[in-house]
Parts: sequence; C-alpha cells; structure tokens
Amino acid sequence: MRTIHPIEARSLEILRSRVDLGALPPLTRAVTERVIHASADLEYATDLVTDEEHLRQGLRALREGAPIVTDVAMVAAGITARPAICSISDPAAAGVEGLTRSAAAIRLSYAEAGPGAVWVVGNAPTALEEIIEHGVAPALVIGLPVGFVGAVESKAALRDSGLPAVSNVSEKGGSAVAAAALNALLYFEGDA
Repeated sequence: MRTIHPIEARSLEILRSRVDLGALPPLTRAVTERVIHASADLEYATDLVTDEEHLRQGLRALREGAPIVTDVAMVAAGITARPAICSISDPAAAGVEGLTRSAAAIRLSYAEAGPGAVWVVGNAPTALEEIIEHGVAPALVIGLPVGFVGAVESKAALRDSGLPAVSNVSEKGGSAVAAAALNALLYFEGDA
C-alpha cells in the first residue's frame, strides 16, 4: 500500500472539488487524475484520450513485470515505482543518419525491451513516430509529447495506428504528464 503525503492528499481534494471525474472508468479516472495533479491543468479532463481496455492491458503487463521504456531521461526520472529503460544518453543514439537522437534511442531501447513493453513518450514526437512505424508490439504506449512541431500529428498517428495507447489531442504534454500517466497505473490498487 502506497503512503500518500498530506500535501498530495490535499492537492487531490482540491482537484476533485474543481472537476468531477466520477463518471470515468476506474483506470481512466486514475490516469486523468494523476495527469491533472502533475500539471495543475484541468483541461486534461477533456483532452486525454484513453481506452479502459488498453489501460487494463498495460496494467496487467506492468504487474507481470513488463519493461518500461522512455524517450528521455526526464520521463524516466519521473517514474517513481520502477526503473525504466532509457537509451537517450547512449553514444550510439547520437548521429544516426535520418533520425533524431530520441528516435534512435527508441530503436536502441527496443533491442533491450523487446515486444510487450510499456512505452512512455513525453518529449519527442519523433520517438513516438519510431514506435508507430517500427512495430514494437507494445503492451501500451503512453504518447504525450509536447510541442508545436509534430506533437499533435504524432499523437493523432498513434490513435490512428490501432496500438493500445494513451494520448491527448492538444499540443500540450511533456515529461511530467507522461510519467504521471504511467505512475497512475503503477500506483493503481484495483483489479486489472
């Protein structure tokens, strides 16, 4: 059982007084609450795109020990309950012709994680594109890259790909919210 700090408990009270997420299915509610808590952005209540079955699939995979892979170190640092694979600092990720460092890191991480991993992207739309285009066979993809260039399009491509996913519609996202969405699953105490 996870101990909740009084500041976190008070923050959740405030959040719940400002937005009613009670009609959402349990995992969707947990993810949405955790993302709003991490960002103080109530718009995520309508901006997140989730599927309860996809979340259950991701939760089951995590409980069975599936690897967690992140696009950048900031996402990995925000995941508090388990270590994550992140190859962004691997020298082999630098200078791969035609790929950003983040996309190259995703390729390197796949070699370590293999199919069935949970992928968490909070920074680089190109990392999300690499996941979509190269058939990583994920248990779940949390695709919440932030930015004005490619973020909206990469998240739309994720939703259109048919991969089990969590995303959002707008340009917002980022490392903190991507890690928060994953943490919501790791902290979840109900049935998968």
